[in-house]
Amino acid sequence: MAVPAISTAADLVKVPLLYKGKVRELYDLGEHYLIVVTDRISAFDYVLDPAVPDKGNVLNRLSAFWFDKTKHLLENHVIHTDVDWLGDVIPAEHREALRNRIMVTRKAERIDIECVVRGYVTGGGWRQYEKTGAINGIQLPEGLRKNAKLAEPIFTPAAKNDVGHDEDISFAEMVDKVGQELAEQLRDRSLEMYAFARDYCEERGILLADCKLEFGLVDGKLIVIDEMFTPDASRFWAKENYELDIEIDSMDKEPVRTYLAGSEWDKQSQPDPLPAQVVEETTRRYREIYRRLTGAELA
Repeated sequence: MAVPAISTAADLVKVPLLYKGKVRELYDLGEHYLIVVTDRISAFDYVLDPAVPDKGNVLNRLSAFWFDKTKHLLENHVIHTDVDWLGDVIPAEHREALRNRIMVTRKAERIDIECVVRGYVTGGGWRQYEKTGAINGIQLPEGLRKNAKLAEPIFTPAAKNDVGHDEDISFAEMVDKVGQELAEQLRDRSLEMYAFARDYCEERGILLADCKLEFGLVDGKLIVIDEMFTPDASRFWAKENYELDIEIDSMDKEPVRTYLAGSEWDKQSQPDPLPAQVVEETTRRYREIYRRLTGAELA
């Protein structure tokens, strides 16, 4: 059974709030950061009501799962995920509410590039390909169909914008922003991690269509930060649902997007609260992808 949703931790955490994103909140622990993953959900650039129970629980635990799985490929920012180790930072009466939703991390200098890897021609990549025959300047074979698997995954970065949408850029433009050596590191590590996760997912009946990764520097050393291979940062398809030329029902917040797309919402104002059945189905989706990826039920 889902626990009550957490929309914010601001009243539960006794250290300064540095940044509030659509889902994550970043707090200052001095030497380290405290990341709290809430149950807030966004779509079409709006944070929606109500929050989705267990969503933050799934996102944080899956990130921790993948950070551990990939640490042999590249170091990451995780120090620990145990709410009981935080002492007075989170008073005892609030710890159960935040259990499985926190991550204490190293303070990294964020690299303002979203590292996107695509294994299939879908989503925004498909829209680019339809118009130009290329994705982020990478020319692809003619005649590819929507959702087609690429012969080899491609690296399609985006420049991060704290306001508005991230901007798709070519690798050459990325080199101009961060330099040749770092750009090659980011590309190579991203492709390596995607390949690892793709193979792991396929063994469990899931196709990893694409993903986005974020990296930072600690004492000049590249590490992985933020989240990793979660439903909010990856496009997962159940193998049994895979088809060409359709909109594949992805294993994430698709019930929310479908509901909003079919409603009379104008996409120019805050939408009405989500119906209870949409929230319940979205919780079920997040719990199911956790079960299929880890082999464990969400406690």
